[in-house]
Amino acid sequence: MQTIWKGAVSFGLVNVPVKMYTATHDNDIPLRMIHRKHNEPIHYSRTCPKCEQEVAWEDIVKGYEYEEGHYVTFDKEELDELASETSREIRILDFVDLAEIDPIYYQRTYYLSPEETGAHAYRLLVEALKSTKKIGIANVTIRQKSSLAAVRVVGDVLSLVTMFYAEEIRDRKEIPNLPEAEKVDRRELDMARMLIDQLTGSFEPEKYKDEYRERLMEAIEDKIEGKEVKVAPEVKVTNVLDLMDALQASLKQLQPSDHTDKSASSSAGGAKKPEKRRKPHSKRTGA
Repeated sequence: MQTIWKGAVSFGLVNVPVKMYTATHDNDIPLRMIHRKHNEPIHYSRTCPKCEQEVAWEDIVKGYEYEEGHYVTFDKEELDELASETSREIRILDFVDLAEIDPIYYQRTYYLSPEETGAHAYRLLVEALKSTKKIGIANVTIRQKSSLAAVRVVGDVLSLVTMFYAEEIRDRKEIPNLPEAEKVDRRELDMARMLIDQLTGSFEPEKYKDEYRERLMEAIEDKIEGKEVKVAPEVKVTNVLDLMDALQASLKQLQPSDHTDKSASSSAGGAKKPEKRRKPHSKRTGA
């Protein structure tokens, strides 16, 4: 696993030297843009519209358009200096309860591991956060971008979650077509609560699958083998006008069937197991 950042977690006068690693990875299947006629990948070039020539990376700077057609520009060294990334510090400002933070603020999660000289301080911070059930709210700069962040424990590992600042969260008043507050029908509310109770369980992330990815991998394998691509069956949406009918139908779907022929099941040696779907391969292997 590649280190993407080195620095220290600081709170008060305590410094915990750490290395940062990405905690997640993109599992999308890479699809390139192909010219339909020649079956060749499309390439892009960095071209200046004024001289109509390709521009080398060393000749590119970043700029802010303060008036139409007028820019102030910054080279990499100037941006690095402004970002203060040389401080390499995850500075904890406050400790708060996890439940206080709305998930809308979260961006991306990273793991933090201790440097060789910081193992003791690292373990101390982990145990302190676990025992107090708190998380740290910190400032950090990663790759020239300053972020708010949450430092918390995942298992026995320190993690850092970059967060949006308050001004980056859009005001809910901007959302169109929100219904006005009104009194909810008591019977509908009771039915909705029953439906939620029926569907309530423990969070088991491994049981949720990326069905689109599975279908795409199967389609890729079918195309490689020259087979006809199977299209996912269309989901029929029933237009239920009465909300109570929809709630009752949903609850009925979740109830076990009362018409199961138990004698037939026992004589057949138990219920028939559903056939396993062919598991798609993430990569095609040669013969």
